[in-house]
Amino acid sequence: MLKTDTRQANWRRANPGKYDAHLAVQRAVKAGELEKQTCEVCGIEAVDAHHDQYDEPLRVRWLCRRHHTRLHHYGEDMFPIRNAP
Repeated sequence: MLKTDTRQANWRRANPGKYDAHLAVQRAVKAGELEKQTCEVCGIEAVDAHHDQYDEPLRVRWLCRRHHTRLHHYGEDMFPIRNAP
C-alpha cells in the first residue's frame, strides 16, 4: 500500500484498475510484447498510451502528450477511434 500523500499516490489509490492497466502497458512494452507506435493524429514518435477501455489493458491508442491532453480535456469524440464499428 502506498504510504505517501502525493497527488499521484492518491490517484493510484482511487483508481486501482486504471493503475493496473498502466502497469500492464509498461510491462508489455518493456518485454517487447507491445510496440509503441507514433501518434495517431500527428505522427510524432514521443507518445503516451491512451486507454479507451481499461478492462482491455493492452488495447491502447498512441497519442503524443499534446493530443492525449486535448482528448482528455475536450472529450473522446475529439479524435474518434479509427476502424470503429
